[in-house]
Amino acid sequence: MKMKLIRETRVGGTPGSLFYDGIQVAWTLEDKVREIVGKPVGEWKVQNDTAIPAGIYRVIITMSNRFKKKLPLLLDVPGFSGIRIHSGNTTADTEGCILLGLTRSGITVGNSRAAMAMVQPIIQAAIDRGEFVMLEVGY
Repeated sequence: MKMKLIRETRVGGTPGSLFYDGIQVAWTLEDKVREIVGKPVGEWKVQNDTAIPAGIYRVIITMSNRFKKKLPLLLDVPGFSGIRIHSGNTTADTEGCILLGLTRSGITVGNSRAAMAMVQPIIQAAIDRGEFVMLEVGY
């Protein structure tokens, strides 16, 4: 299964849209994109305040020690670890992760828990069918 996150460039954060089967299923919010293509992550990353590099990542669902529940986890993100898809409303909630929402205003998302309740079962169902879940992050 493939999902796609299409980012928009904004001051103060990175809103976007999450698509599954060509249909937008949620709004997204990430920290500011600081990526400099061709430069090592360590040269442009600001700890806990930077969006992950554009790319294609495998998604699994594992127990989050921080949130005390199972959440989607992106694997093999260059220069990052523990990148999850989870609920939250502003860039203060991201620390590099991807937030979901059903509504959006500027660089905030709303109804985030409802968005997670809708998207996570889609991911889990694909995993249960034995599929690899891939998330393409780009523009």
